[in-house]
Amino acid sequence: MTTTSAVNPLLIGEGLPPFEKIQPEQVEPAITELLQSLEAQLDQLEANLVPTWEGLVVPLEHIEERLSWSWGIVGHLMGVKNSPELRQAYEKMQPEVVKFWNRLSQSQPIYEGFKALRQGEQWPQLEPAQQRIVESALRDAELSGVGLQGAAKQRFNEIQLELAELSTRFSNHVLDATKAFSLTLTQPEDMAGLPPSLVGLAAQAARSAGEESATPEAGPWRITLDMPSYLPFMQHSQRRDLREKLYRVFISRASSGEWNNQPLIERILELRQEQAKLLGYNSYAEVSLAAKMAPSVESVEQLLEELRQASYDAAKQDLETLQAYARSKGETEPLQHWDISFWSERQREEKFDFNAEELRPYFPLEQVLHGLFDLSKRIFGLVITPADGTAPVWHPDVRYFQVSDQSGSPIAHFYLDPYSRPAEKRGGAWMDECIGRARVSGKAGASIRLPVAYLVCNQTPPVDGKPSLMTFGEVETLFHEFGHGLQHMLTQVDYGKASGIRNVEWDAVELPSQFMENWCYHRPTLLSLGKHYETGEPLPEHYYQKLLAARTYMSGSVMLRQIHFSWVDLELHHRYQPHGSETPEQVRRRIAEKTTVLAPLPEDSFLSAFGHIFSGGYAAGYYSYKWAEVLSADAFAAFEEAGLDDEQQIAQVGHRFRNTVLALGGSQHPMQVYRAFRGREPNTAALLRHNGLAA
Repeated sequence: MTTTSAVNPLLIGEGLPPFEKIQPEQVEPAITELLQSLEAQLDQLEANLVPTWEGLVVPLEHIEERLSWSWGIVGHLMGVKNSPELRQAYEKMQPEVVKFWNRLSQSQPIYEGFKALRQGEQWPQLEPAQQRIVESALRDAELSGVGLQGAAKQRFNEIQLELAELSTRFSNHVLDATKAFSLTLTQPEDMAGLPPSLVGLAAQAARSAGEESATPEAGPWRITLDMPSYLPFMQHSQRRDLREKLYRVFISRASSGEWNNQPLIERILELRQEQAKLLGYNSYAEVSLAAKMAPSVESVEQLLEELRQASYDAAKQDLETLQAYARSKGETEPLQHWDISFWSERQREEKFDFNAEELRPYFPLEQVLHGLFDLSKRIFGLVITPADGTAPVWHPDVRYFQVSDQSGSPIAHFYLDPYSRPAEKRGGAWMDECIGRARVSGKAGASIRLPVAYLVCNQTPPVDGKPSLMTFGEVETLFHEFGHGLQHMLTQVDYGKASGIRNVEWDAVELPSQFMENWCYHRPTLLSLGKHYETGEPLPEHYYQKLLAARTYMSGSVMLRQIHFSWVDLELHHRYQPHGSETPEQVRRRIAEKTTVLAPLPEDSFLSAFGHIFSGGYAAGYYSYKWAEVLSADAFAAFEEAGLDDEQQIAQVGHRFRNTVLALGGSQHPMQVYRAFRGREPNTAALLRHNGLAA
């Protein structure tokens, strides 16, 4: 039986998703039918392809948009309204969707069509945004191995499959090795110093492991290598011997026995290098940078060295200060790795004398939104108004807003799903696109389709008649995701493949989000967000001063750690030779000599659990975190230079930021966009100053 869109809402294919009508059992029939229809359209496009914008890019975009609309809704619901039925349907259809995307990205006729368009007579007439879309399509197809023939192509696809399998094995090993270890504590003195939240978690973990009578008061307590257990234990446990034991196990995870990742690491690096050679590059790092903003490995290393020089002495100083502090509290031994978290936490509490919980009453969600929307009006000229009830939602707590310009005409909308719902919603926070901006042709001619964003957070829900009271960290997270949302919603690009965040390089995509976080430390903005939910009293000045001081606490150490990870990643993907004179671990130790102030222990096998680069998307790209941070700090400095108290100047710079960084999307190279905003290339001065590391 075939379903039609009249019966199956997942086949409508345009407009806002009718969430109230969508059921998990509709996923399989809808996606099956849709893929059949799109396969046929793709066959037809390949057979009758005309290498012009209208003859190739427009029909191709129609196919991609059609699948993105339906599958995008399913993916969104997996994140915010998960259920066993939905998960089953998703897992069944995901391989089919992946197969279709693979066929599309390796399509020879489409690739040849793009090449012909690039060389044809229509090329000079295309706008720069259109030309960049074509060039990105060619580059992405080439990096997918489309240009390879015969044995080389076959080998490339074999490597792809083996790498996918190795990356899954790598992350399973880390998971299994993390799960395999636990420390059961039975004496109350073993728990000295631990916060009630961890004590409760440890008793619950003991019950799950079969100690049915475990209670927070009497134990037994089970400590694991999972972050919510491991981190607070290292920060608060007064038992130095237990911290050492836990630390040594943690750093050697997945480095021996049945879950040993070391052979996998060597194999992954070897295959990536072979793949790079097949594609005509010298190293996998060059492949990775081919689609990023950074122009070359050398330019990334230059940035890392500049940041290393600025943070190395500060990190050394951090350690000396911490050692002196520990000594003043009666610690006679030199500090070891397992002491750092513990003593930095003690020093932090004493220095800044407040904890996150105290600030919550000053940040009720409504007040924070009010301050955020007010800021958006002051710097970008936006008017944001509630539009609840005008769009279907997936949960009663979800809000819907309209974004208009000063004249009052709508330019975008967004959903806000603010609260944590552990039973059905994954953790973390994210922005995703619901609808992208594009020029679409309908019965009445062409019109502009306005963008709609999903903003998803996981903050504390309203409890016992109180509103949702946010920690300062949750406030920063909301600003961060809203920054991504602005780039999606304020785009002025009318070609779907380059509007909003599409076609924006990986190492530039965090610019608007990290940029928005800076406003949380801007005094007038923070004081407009922070008002006591009962009394309306503004956030006391001493809290503002402490937040400001805490921002740069041990920032040399924090930065040096990120530089260490970034440099090891780059070196392994650029200079390391498989079966050469150094093992990956030896490469890491060599880099550690200049990027750590406390040398790694002999059994430290950090690489065996470095999932970002061996089972995530950050291979030869871990530096992106720092690259985007340089951009966002330098962008915020433009506002500081204009004078943060001068409303008129701020509005002017905000207007320029909106018309470049937020409007141009992926229609130009991000360095071009950045130069248009700043009048020059970015530099590290502002980042170092914001981190308290400026010379």
